Amino acid sequence: MRPPFPVIVAAALVSVAVTQDSDARADGFERSQRRFSRVDDAFDKHLASVQRDFEKAHAAWPPRGLYLRAFKREGELELWASGAKDDKRVKVRVFPICAASGELGPKVRQGDGQVPEGFYVIDRFNPKSSYHLSLGIDYPNAVDKARAGSASPGGDIFIHGSCVTIGCLPLEDGPVEALYVAVVRARDRGQSQIPVHIAPCRFDDAKCQAIVAGAEPELKAFWDVLAEGYRAFEATHLPPRVEVARSGYRFRPR
Repeated sequence: MRPPFPVIVAAALVSVAVTQDSDARADGFERSQRRFSRVDDAFDKHLASVQRDFEKAHAAWPPRGLYLRAFKREGELELWASGAKDDKRVKVRVFPICAASGELGPKVRQGDGQVPEGFYVIDRFNPKSSYHLSLGIDYPNAVDKARAGSASPGGDIFIHGSCVTIGCLPLEDGPVEALYVAVVRARDRGQSQIPVHIAPCRFDDAKCQAIVAGAEPELKAFWDVLAEGYRAFEATHLPPRVEVARSGYRFRPR
């Protein structure tokens, strides 16, 4: 039996994704995004400061190797990027997650209010979001679908602005603009996949370890897998290579 995950609902979220068509590929991804006024305004306001953040962190600019990590208990979203001199990731910025719903533990089904946990990538850019700007993640993946069984796993999980959520990762509008600028610039410069790894908490923290140790066996086994990916990155500063299948997550050697 799956462990119950109690729900604390913060606010309703409805967002319409905008995907990119052949015009974006022909004209350049950044240029196609900047046709939307919110994105163009975000670039005007934040591009210089985003570049300074990368340079201060000794990260490559233009950005490459972007990697996002979110921690639900700590309420933080980290932006990492390849270093200026090698491919090891350096931390560029930490964004506060400004609202939350659900409890620690993965999303199981539609309507449970949970924020997903697992290994994802950005799969949508929405410059006309109901929540200012938003970046979609590819939830549900095969692991999530298997967990949901015959129930609907839900969907439409975003990193977005406006600081309200049911199951998403909301930032204030200014921070989401800065993040959107960095991700669009990386996508425009050739990074086709931008990983987003979402964990319940920092697995090297004593309180997190106590939470994991006290979890029901099914949940603990899932968190142990997420912890393996977390520790692989902490040891190498290279995102783990993750295979996603209905049977679970597996890590491929580098």
